[in-house]
Amino acid sequence: MELVIRPGGDMHCIYDEQLPLAALGQLHIRRASHVEPDERGGWTADLSPVQGPHLGPFDQRSDALAAEVLWLRDHWLPTAGN
Repeated sequence: MELVIRPGGDMHCIYDEQLPLAALGQLHIRRASHVEPDERGGWTADLSPVQGPHLGPFDQRSDALAAEVLWLRDHWLPTAGN
């Protein structure tokens, strides 16, 4: 799990249950994407909540989730909170 800590103490991350984040302070959790089935039975990751692209379709939901996390790590997390 990657945590980005800004000057002033704000922390940003891609939510994961590896760490008990509530133990670090008050949380503000917001959705960064939507992984949903499409009309053909495939899966897409819609990253529009963070001004990102639609990824997919993928045959498996797990592939869409993995692509979602990779995109967020590469494009959103480094700039989160700016």
